[in-house]
Amino acid sequence: MSDTIIEVKNLSKRYLIGKRESYYTLRDTIVDTFKKPLRFFYRSKTNIEGKTDNYIWALKNVSFEVKQGEVVGIIGRNGAGKTTLLKILSRITEPTEGYVKIWGRVGSLLEIGTGFHPELTGRENIYLNGAILGMKKVEIDRKFDEIVSFAEIEKFIDTPVKHYSSGMYVRLAFAIAAHLEPEILIVDEVLAVGDIEFQKKCLGKMDDVAKRGRTVLFVSHNMAAINRLCHLGILLDKGVLKMMGSAENVVASYLSEAAKSEGERKWDDIKDAPGNDKVRLRAVRVRKLNGEITSVVDIRYPFYIEIEYDIFVPLLNFQIGYQLQTLDGLVVFSTGDIENKDWCQKQKEPGRYVSRCEVPGMFLNSMSYVITVGANVRGIEVFFHEEGVLKFDVAQTGNLLLERYGRLPGVICPSLRWDIFKK
Repeated sequence: MSDTIIEVKNLSKRYLIGKRESYYTLRDTIVDTFKKPLRFFYRSKTNIEGKTDNYIWALKNVSFEVKQGEVVGIIGRNGAGKTTLLKILSRITEPTEGYVKIWGRVGSLLEIGTGFHPELTGRENIYLNGAILGMKKVEIDRKFDEIVSFAEIEKFIDTPVKHYSSGMYVRLAFAIAAHLEPEILIVDEVLAVGDIEFQKKCLGKMDDVAKRGRTVLFVSHNMAAINRLCHLGILLDKGVLKMMGSAENVVASYLSEAAKSEGERKWDDIKDAPGNDKVRLRAVRVRKLNGEITSVVDIRYPFYIEIEYDIFVPLLNFQIGYQLQTLDGLVVFSTGDIENKDWCQKQKEPGRYVSRCEVPGMFLNSMSYVITVGANVRGIEVFFHEEGVLKFDVAQTGNLLLERYGRLPGVICPSLRWDIFKK
């Protein structure tokens, strides 16, 4: 017997731009069933599907298989089709073409409040979700206390969830999805809403679920988490499955190809720039101390990472920053302009700003790095999170230690003070 638990074959999903999908009644579904053969014949003869300009393919001819117990990380830029794929696998939406076969119960966490009824209490929603998964009341009873404890909502368990904060929603939704023991757990980047401690808690729980032989599909922009948790990686690009293989290889390929290497990434057309009507990212660049834009920096000398952006409304406690990663997804460090004490408490008025960070010489080792940029008002709103926007190289030069030993192991290569004395 095959141990395949998910089979995806020639999966495609098309959306009509500017129009919502229709909601069908039972009567509509019955009538549509009888019309489908005629509609297929008519279209094949006359080929009138409407203007193709009005459609967008969120997924196109995606095929893959997942074995029982595998942990699969799904990555790709915003708009690559990741969430659409998970919605089809979770049976929230139907494919336009192709099919999906799933063996086992699916627990999914895609959006805040998915599967919750706002008028029901947390307690009632736990039992509702368990029933949807096909679990018996006695099974849910056995897991109930563990779910509530994990979600940290003991005092609010009998409060209607419409009064919950977004963080409480996420904690309860994840606790339900992970603890009701589905054969397949599907988790989208919704974990980014929670605080750091809860994110660690969730990642630890997913690791525990995987070790018990259950299958996990995980979408994240955190490449280090993908590498740590996942056996396999799937890379989607504009709805097409571009690569599938070991998580390490897929992450390395994605970060290497996604980043630009010219030393600067600009968004000249504001409509295409990451962000929203409050903040837009306009440029990210690497500069030498003399101001020259470069994609290769000398290991011996400091350099700048510069972020240019527009603010359109007054913002208090706004921060912008970046994360530096190696090509295999290892996070070297994260930093933000909130470290500037003169600006961190000020309200930023509308205008164009540049936040510049100096990276010291003899700090990064000689290798390639990628920059991921984000902006938010912490705990309130994330304006953008753009991964792999820029790639640059640190070049090995005439440092005495490096001349003698060549490239040293490690991500960083600090020049540290040594004192030598004879006792």
